[in-house]
Amino acid sequence: MSFRSHARAQAEACAALGSPFTARLLTLLSERLVPGGAVADRLLAWPKERLRDDAVALRLAGALHYLVLTGAAPILARAYRAPPDSDSQFWRIIEAALRQHAPGILVMLDQPPQTNEVARSAVLIASAHWLSARFELPLVLSELGASAGLNLLWDRYALNAGGQLFGPPDPVLTLAPDWQGELPPNAPPVVRARAGVDLAPLDPVADRQRMLAYIWADQNARRARSVAALDHAAEARPEIARGCAIDWMEARLARPFPQAVHLVFHTVVWQYLPLEAQIRGQALLARAGARMRSDEPLVHLAMEADSHGPGAGLRLHIWPGDEVITLGRADFHGRWVEWNAPEP
Repeated sequence: MSFRSHARAQAEACAALGSPFTARLLTLLSERLVPGGAVADRLLAWPKERLRDDAVALRLAGALHYLVLTGAAPILARAYRAPPDSDSQFWRIIEAALRQHAPGILVMLDQPPQTNEVARSAVLIASAHWLSARFELPLVLSELGASAGLNLLWDRYALNAGGQLFGPPDPVLTLAPDWQGELPPNAPPVVRARAGVDLAPLDPVADRQRMLAYIWADQNARRARSVAALDHAAEARPEIARGCAIDWMEARLARPFPQAVHLVFHTVVWQYLPLEAQIRGQALLARAGARMRSDEPLVHLAMEADSHGPGAGLRLHIWPGDEVITLGRADFHGRWVEWNAPEP
């Protein structure tokens, strides 16, 4: 896969996920980018086998949006507010930004995108209600790939599913995906403790503009959710460790959490781990699960891409018992949820 085909494929994905602006931006890059500038040369020389896993097109889209949000590129910002009708005119503005702001863009190309997609918390809220109904125990949360911890604070948000509200009476924000299927049980979860890990944790204050830059520029509802969640995270300051997710999980699994469900979870993270790390992580969970007691269960919740589509698969793995439960599917950005969970 070349950068051009990678950018074209990502453009198609953006269009399907409701961002025609980003789709147009990446389509122009796939068609018109030529060698000769520092940014273009870096993109076109990116190792072909790493383009998808490194999410290179999304790194670039985030870098350009960051220039807009920080006021560093006023002409580009005007084009974002009112995109030119002419592709040629729009491309001239983009190409000028790539050349004039190359140093800053190259820095962001070195960093993986971290969207902290808050709407994925709809799945976490529903799953936690299901687990609370089954076990009637408090939860201890361990999130892999937590970034700034916005989804680690899911219990501060409400879910409106089929007209029924799940969550606290005074939520930081309310998520209202297109809900399909039965409703989760009305068993409000209690979170006893929470922590997360990320290779490069972000700060909800210092890294605020960078995080918002990864939200596609024409998706105002996503931005509003993230702003509300960032404001809350700046006060709540969830514990996020810096390091390898699997190393951290190994230490976390070795700790006792008496009379609680230990919920290890991640949302669209596992695919970015090296295969060796995935294999090791699964083995660690299985070994830890074999030691669990019925009053101190271990649960692995994954919202991840799979071969079935559309969206991401939702899966619980519960120990003791080595039980795998399919909960359904969800849109990567939380726009819809297909809930097919069995009775707890």
